[in-house]
Amino acid sequence: MTRHARNCTAGAVYTYNEKKRDAAESGYGTNAKRLGKDSVKSFDCCSLTLQPCRNPVVTKDGYLFDKEAILQYIVTKKNEYSRRLKEYERLRRVEQNELAQEATDRQLERMEQFVNAGKPTTTPSHKLIATVAKTTQPDARPSTSAAAATSSRSNSSISNMANGHEKKLPSFWLPSECPNAGAARAQKPDPTIYCPVSQQPLRVKDLIDVKFTLLKDGDNKRSLIAKEARYMCPITHDVLSNAVACAVLRPTGDVVTMECVEKLIRKDMIHPLTDRKLKDKDIIPLQRGGTGYSTTNDNLEGKEKRPMLQV
Repeated sequence: MTRHARNCTAGAVYTYNEKKRDAAESGYGTNAKRLGKDSVKSFDCCSLTLQPCRNPVVTKDGYLFDKEAILQYIVTKKNEYSRRLKEYERLRRVEQNELAQEATDRQLERMEQFVNAGKPTTTPSHKLIATVAKTTQPDARPSTSAAAATSSRSNSSISNMANGHEKKLPSFWLPSECPNAGAARAQKPDPTIYCPVSQQPLRVKDLIDVKFTLLKDGDNKRSLIAKEARYMCPITHDVLSNAVACAVLRPTGDVVTMECVEKLIRKDMIHPLTDRKLKDKDIIPLQRGGTGYSTTNDNLEGKEKRPMLQV
């Protein structure tokens, strides 16, 4: 019987924990791990900075961002588009110049063919005799011809380190020095800016200001970030958290619970705080974080694909 101890090594069974430990230490195989509550952002945190929002805004798809972070993201994408557009225009000019040069070369070639077409093609007698003499004369220096053939083969080598280039080139694996290296094809960049989370088109005018209602708990000693429960529904006064489905009312930006939306707002489609008529597009479900349970999140497992060992 084996010893029941932490460092027991006399067992005849390769246990599950030993497999997981060896797989993690070896660096091979797919590494899967279930995400918990600590790995999911809170419902009131920015989707870019993962920090509580100071000036929260929401997209039409329900993703929350800090206004400063999302505007900086949009400006960065616009600058990147301007840089790519300049590169595209430069490549287009290069391609046009190459096409013009090719057309000019073809025109010159046709002109030369037309001019040479009228000239006589007969070979003078003295040149013909010299050519016949060279072909009939035996080769007295075979080593010289072999050296010439070797040198011609070296001159036609595709290696970029041949013909004395090994001292000129900084590195022999440069892609620009390869024989088949061609010019980059010009591709026009896409001016559309996409949301970093949903990958849907994003515009500044589509961002909606969000207004959270502070929870009145009477605790003034702790800061707002240190509190576990920070906000509440302005209509039902329910505490908002990752476990509570929320929605944003577009006209005012108030964050309410989905239970309030289904039981109160959707009956008459009237804003309870302003008595304003609402439409279906005015109710934006807020994409929340998660609690670690499958009822809240769709995907709670992270996978890392690593090399596999095959026997």
